Amino acid sequence: MKSLVLCTFVLAAGVVVNALAVPKTVEKTQDVQLLRFESDNDGLGNYNFAYEQSDSSSRNEQGELKNAGTENEFVSVRGSYSWTDPEGVTHTVNYIADENGYRILPFQSDRFSTPAAVVASLLG
Repeated sequence: MKSLVLCTFVLAAGVVVNALAVPKTVEKTQDVQLLRFESDNDGLGNYNFAYEQSDSSSRNEQGELKNAGTENEFVSVRGSYSWTDPEGVTHTVNYIADENGYRILPFQSDRFSTPAAVVASLLG
């Protein structure tokens, strides 16, 4: 019975992911080029990276080792990513991942006020 429930859950998750995929009707209008890439990693848990692409998408992230040398050692992460939709509207997601879990910070968009609004727009 547990296997049936697990299989059903996995199938449902696959359907949701497929529904959120970029519509098949979007045509490739350009080859995306990497415009900027920066990366620094001390090998001890502290790092940062950033990149920008010619399609106006970008991402940056910083990680910092916390509680080094203890049982509660972890890497605290803060970052953001942005993209421009086919209508020219830029969207930015800011996030944190730390001892309190992964959290999306206030969503920034010219059109949508929350990540749920983006999902709802994709589903029609």
